[in-house]
Formats: sequence, structure tokens, C-alpha cells
Amino acid sequence: QVQLVESGGGLVQPGGSLRLSCAASGFTFSAYFMRWYRQAPGKERELVAHISDIGGSTSYADSVKGRFTISRDNTKNTVFLQMNSLKPEDTAVYYCRAGLRYWGKGTLVTVSS
Repeated sequence: QVQLVESGGGLVQPGGSLRLSCAASGFTFSAYFMRWYRQAPGKERELVAHISDIGGSTSYADSVKGRFTISRDNTKNTVFLQMNSLKPEDTAVYYCRAGLRYWGKGTLVTVSS
């Protein structure tokens, strides 16, 4: 059974940091590129960050470049999103995705004072 379980969301003040994790099971994790998406209230889901199957290549949305870092540990079947210098406009539900196939259920990030 395929599972992607996100964790690490919560409430943080502007300028703060959070580290999201996505634990994968039920498929060959190392064979898939991984992505983080987010969906803010009333907005479409958008791609935030991408990492290749072995982690040698990453890319980011312009809105998060220089603040967010995606990484993965293929020995633990987990992908991470380190988020620094958070802004209120980063408030959203964050989802991980394996390739173009599997989605997690999301974790809520709220940036507010």
C-alpha cells in the first residue's frame, strides 16, 4: 500500500523556520523524483520544489528560491523541505508528491504573528 505522510507543519511567526518531512512507503522511493507543492486558501495548488531521484538536481519556484531547501534521504525513504525566513504568504497546506503519481494528504503551515 502506497503511503506518503507529511509532518512538521504548524504555526510559526514571520521570519521563522520549519522543516517538513514526507515519509514514503509501498513503492521504490529511490526510483522517483519528489516534489513539494502547496495550496493556499482560495488558490490553485502550486509547485514549490523538485528533487531528482538520487538528489543530484533540485529546482524551486521563484517565490521560495533562496529561502527553501529540498533534500532527501533514500536510506530512510524520506524527503524534506527546510523553510527559512517564512512569510505570511507562505501559509498553505503543503503536499509531497512522488513522480507524477502519488500524493500525500498534506500538512498545514501557518505563518502569522
